[in-house]
Amino acid sequence: MELYYTFSVLIVLASLFAYWNVRFLKLPGTIGIMIIAIVVSIGIRLVGNQYFPETTLHFFELIKEFDFNEILMGAMLNFLLFAGALHINISDLREYRWQILTYASVSVVLSAFIISGLLYFIAPILGIHIPYIYCLLFGTLISPTDPIVVLGILKEAKVPKMIETKITGESLFNDGVAVVMFAVVLKIATDHTFVADVPSISQLFLLEAGGGVLLGALLGFSASNLMKKIDDYQVSVLITLAIVMGGFLVAKALHFSSPLAMVIAGLIIGNYGKKVAMSETTRDYLSKFWELIDEIMNAILFLFIGFQLLMLPDLQRQILLGVATIFICLIARTLAIFIPANTILRRNTYTRGSLITMVWGGIRGGVSIALVMSIPYSAGETKDVLLEITYIVVLFSILVQGLTVGRVAKKVLCNESPDNVETH
Repeated sequence: MELYYTFSVLIVLASLFAYWNVRFLKLPGTIGIMIIAIVVSIGIRLVGNQYFPETTLHFFELIKEFDFNEILMGAMLNFLLFAGALHINISDLREYRWQILTYASVSVVLSAFIISGLLYFIAPILGIHIPYIYCLLFGTLISPTDPIVVLGILKEAKVPKMIETKITGESLFNDGVAVVMFAVVLKIATDHTFVADVPSISQLFLLEAGGGVLLGALLGFSASNLMKKIDDYQVSVLITLAIVMGGFLVAKALHFSSPLAMVIAGLIIGNYGKKVAMSETTRDYLSKFWELIDEIMNAILFLFIGFQLLMLPDLQRQILLGVATIFICLIARTLAIFIPANTILRRNTYTRGSLITMVWGGIRGGVSIALVMSIPYSAGETKDVLLEITYIVVLFSILVQGLTVGRVAKKVLCNESPDNVETH
């Protein structure tokens, strides 16, 4: 019952914050909810203990009950990725497959090493010493763009379709590389018996990423063929729920990447399944159901991100390093986008404006916070430092980049000549 009560409180708060945002702030829904949650968190930290000690203590305990890493990475992420992939046209992704593959793999690795090197060099200047292996750990968790945040924000930012497709595709697939990198680096940092050689890393990557893709394809085609034999929207909705929830259990048992499995399953059902297995009525009900799930989950997620401010030991202590890290991440993102565009990919594939938009549209979010919170407490003060600077980077990314990416895209793309438009 405690879990039910906690979810009830979160749903009530999410609905109230969503109403206040629509009524007064008029910001993009998820960002507005997060801003209100941050303001409430600041208010609780400033006056809660003094004027409402019992209520404040109870609320702190309520937030602490939730394992953010387990809830996001183990449950919510699967629903959100499936819902997002369900509405993506696979032909758009196919058109930009090489760009998406490059930015979801090479760019993530490149960004992680650039961030780790710059952080390792700059942190001591500010009087903070972070072992290089933890700098690299931070690089791996902060480099991937957050698929949940990107999907939610780009829907409302009115970014040109071709750039939205590339950023969305990158964010959907880069989790596989990032999570494997994070797992390897974390094992090196905490398990001194682990040998990080090429065979062991390759095996881990193939198991996680390759297994996730294969499982997702199996789930997607199996569900589509089952729905093909019936014409019942209620059963079809139940089948998709079973794919997400049961698929996660299978992926976890086999040590496959459940995020990749959900993306592939969602793409197959949203394209092949909708085309061959569903009537117009079933397609309509299924789309609306998963749109509603997407909105509810996003509201709770951004509420969580806002309230995570309550869990930070001392955000002010790392404010200078956090601000420096914002610039480090932007520099790394810029290099990780521009270098592949001018080397691996053809030079004329991207205009300068589209590359700038992709840099600014690389938004970090809850996945980075969930990963940093999974670092064991044996890391000591280093974990607190990484948690605080991660939160600062994520706040900047969502609030500043998320609110301005549409305007940035409009400004840098509007003056480009038709002759300089992207070739595909």
